[in-house]
Amino acid sequence: MSSETKYSVCTICDIGCQLRSEAEGGKVKRVIAHDNPMLASNICFKGVAAPSIHNHEDRIRTPLKRVGERGEDKWEAISYEQAMTEIAERLKTVVDEYGPESFAVSTSGWNTQTTHATDRRFMNLLGSPNWISGVSLCAGNTAAVNKLTYGWFPMGDFGNANCIVLFGHNPRKHSWTPIYNQLNAARKRGAKIIVLDPRVSDQAEQSDLHLRVRAGTDAAMCLGWLKVIFDEHLYDEAFVRDWCVGFEELKARVDEYPLDRVEAITGVDQALIAEAARMYATADGAIIPWTPITDMQISSTSAIRLHSILRAVTGNLDVVGGETLGGFNQSYIPESELALHQALSDEQKAKQLGFDDHPAYTYRVAEMLKDQTEKVWGYPYADIVMGCHMANPSNVFRAMATGDPYPVKAFFVLGNNALMSYPNQHQILKAMMNQDLIVAHEIFMTPTAMLADYVLPGDVFTERNHIADSWSWTTRLALSQKIVEPPEGASSTFEFWRDLANAFGFGEHFPWGTLEELLDYRLSRSGRTFADFEQAGYMEMQTPEFRKYRKTGFATPSGKVELSSSILDELGFDPLPYYREGPALSEAYPYAVFSGVREDPFFQTGQRNIAELRQRCPVPSIFIHPTDAEKEALVEGDWVKIQTAYGEVTAKLAVQASMKQGHLRVPHGWWYPELRGKVALAGAFLSSDAVLCSDDDEFLDHEQGIPHFKGYPGRIIKTQKPADFESSAYAVGS
Repeated sequence: MSSETKYSVCTICDIGCQLRSEAEGGKVKRVIAHDNPMLASNICFKGVAAPSIHNHEDRIRTPLKRVGERGEDKWEAISYEQAMTEIAERLKTVVDEYGPESFAVSTSGWNTQTTHATDRRFMNLLGSPNWISGVSLCAGNTAAVNKLTYGWFPMGDFGNANCIVLFGHNPRKHSWTPIYNQLNAARKRGAKIIVLDPRVSDQAEQSDLHLRVRAGTDAAMCLGWLKVIFDEHLYDEAFVRDWCVGFEELKARVDEYPLDRVEAITGVDQALIAEAARMYATADGAIIPWTPITDMQISSTSAIRLHSILRAVTGNLDVVGGETLGGFNQSYIPESELALHQALSDEQKAKQLGFDDHPAYTYRVAEMLKDQTEKVWGYPYADIVMGCHMANPSNVFRAMATGDPYPVKAFFVLGNNALMSYPNQHQILKAMMNQDLIVAHEIFMTPTAMLADYVLPGDVFTERNHIADSWSWTTRLALSQKIVEPPEGASSTFEFWRDLANAFGFGEHFPWGTLEELLDYRLSRSGRTFADFEQAGYMEMQTPEFRKYRKTGFATPSGKVELSSSILDELGFDPLPYYREGPALSEAYPYAVFSGVREDPFFQTGQRNIAELRQRCPVPSIFIHPTDAEKEALVEGDWVKIQTAYGEVTAKLAVQASMKQGHLRVPHGWWYPELRGKVALAGAFLSSDAVLCSDDDEFLDHEQGIPHFKGYPGRIIKTQKPADFESSAYAVGS
């Protein structure tokens, strides 16, 4: 039997590694390394496991309609045509009764890839601003906050940087693999690595400096660095003079954070703080790569802004070896344009949930920046990493649950296990139980899908053609080729939104009959088709330009880097970055819980049903320092519970000297596919970190409404292994 090999962009996680897929007899047989030596090392065991995922016996292959009570997990198989007809009719009923803003969508561009912003296009034509995504907690929100300072979201030049600063980020061989490889290459050529992390992480072990910062205090640490940089005149005085505004105001704020205060807040010796600041500021090219850790703190907006300010004042912005501002790829129509953000009226934009109280990544800020964005980057709506025009998830789920400030009664979720992907899982469940219509587009029956009225099977990356553009974060275009056919009942997210648009009379705005026709349209700006692109090679990048601001200025109201943000000031927030202490520990809850650990075999809540991956990590682990374990009379392998005032999770204990005392680390996204039919929602409330953290105001970053996942109060107690785990197919707890 003959086999063939084609290029793929893996979508199992968010990094988008370029690989190759082999097929035989109409099925994916293997996923292997790329044939370009520069890309060949960018492969992990999740990517290698893709055939087990794509060919899995439990994969959803036909549309399903709920026949039992919501969440009862009882279904009947129906045709795709019947499903789309009924979904359209029921959505029209909701919109007619409650208005288009009553329709909300949660999705993950990492997994679906083929949406091409057709979800936003449909919603904007319909009149709904309530689109949410996991990128509100991860990279998308970072992009939006970076725009407040200098109008774009930069990408670090790893290949030329001589100093790399990792705020809690811990790339490994099987997690963020390309970044791991770039860090190793940088070390080999002598680049300095600074790690700020409470634990002794893999990257910390190899770092030149490790600052064991108290969880959730990133903003204070950055203010301490700036204190050193300003006091010792280590900043780029010419750039600050010519291209920054608000320096004197910022300097006054920084003076409020002398190093003894920063040491008291962060728990790091002030001499080490100063040494790290000097190492970063004096390097010939330095970067602070994006990190998911700073995205999820009570001072997230300030901390992200401080990263951007450090880049700017040290002269590391849009330069070789620093942070590059790519802009839109001029050969490929970006999703920002495809989304038709201009089609949504100002009246409907103002109804976006979060618009009033947490506006940083909503349409409210996008509208304030659109003229400058068009002037500098050529299009008014730069939705970088999908994160710059979002509703606030907590506000959306609260409206779904309570009807405040207005009812949200239809919820579509695509490639995103929404129940477990945001804070306050109890509220999310209440919200979903209060819906008139839920539609899930998925490849497996997740806990979220179990709550739906309709479940439509999706396709996977080996079953579709695609050109990945990193959602405008970089200018790279990467080829992904279809090598096998999807299941007969499956649809791409593009097909789903196109067909729904036709049912709503929006067909003229969705003129593409196939995904390839849409790809041809996106490439039309360069006079090419998808067939031309795949014949030419597997990747292309624009020739980089540096210091583009000398011609265009920055896409901010002042045209300069705004160290004091005019946007935040106009919105009524502090225009300068600050540090805000998280919820206080107490006698009842004496530990700082650090939520969101990702185990290498999994991405987010996925892959718990893939045997070869689950066997590497059959059970979730809670991490504790040996001194704390001894104090609590706990030993390695005990079953324990972490409890907060809002919920509890059960897992096994891992005692690690690398942990920082007084901290507990809890993994993200655990549920148990093997317990489906035995435990409600396949154990979605047994070990999920999303039940632990509140989204009450005291836990939220003011400007974004981001929850404080990094250091909230909790306690740990010994418990028994849950009886339901005894029959686990993966020997849970063995």
